[in-house]
Order: sequence, then C-alpha cells, then structure tokens
Amino acid sequence: MKLSIRHVRTLISEIPTQGKLAYCLLRDERVPAAPKVALLGAIGLIVSPLDLPAWIPVVGELDVLALGILSIKVFVEACPEDLILEHRRLIHDRESRWDEDRQAGVGMVRHGLVRAVETWRSRTVG
Repeated sequence: MKLSIRHVRTLISEIPTQGKLAYCLLRDERVPAAPKVALLGAIGLIVSPLDLPAWIPVVGELDVLALGILSIKVFVEACPEDLILEHRRLIHDRESRWDEDRQAGVGMVRHGLVRAVETWRSRTVG
C-alpha cells in the first residue's frame, strides 16, 4: 500500500487529537481494562530499550511512530462509541481530562519556578 503525501499529512495532523483522545480514554474508568492493557503494552514496547528484530512478521518492520499510531488507533476503536464521542466533545470544548491535567502540570511548573527563584534570591541577596 502506497501512501500519498496528502495521506501522510492528514495522518500526522491527527496525531495530537488522537493522542489526547487516547489519554482521556485511558484515564476513564468506564473503558474496559483489556484495551488499556494492550495500549500500555504497546507504549512499553515503544519506550523499551529492546529493539524488535526485523524477522518478526509485521511488528519487526514497524518503526516506533507507526507502532504508536497503530496502537492508539486500535485502542480508540476498542473503546465504547459513546465514550469516544463524549471525550471528543470535551476535547473540542477544552474541558477534557487532558486539558485539566495539562493545566495542573503548568501550575506545578510555575509554582516550582517561583519557589526556585525565591530560593535563589534569598541566597544571593542575603
């Protein structure tokens, strides 16, 4: 199967949205455990220092990006349709778990930077 440049661009432009959707579904308690385990296994394989040999059919030939995209796609498709639609709406409205966790992370970083600057100032000024 040959991919055109247009198909590749479309695929790449969907990565952030699909990643957010997978994150939200992974954090949702209503999603069954089996798809979550499969996704986490694929992510573990991606970040693992082990490199799959090329002799393993299909998997050995996939690079990390393709495996990541495929695992997220399969995970999302294994989730209940009503949850997918709910999370897509929340992502669109910027009210998703992704948005909440990102905002909390930004807040923690800001707090840490403020404390670091205050500590640095107290040591250099005093």
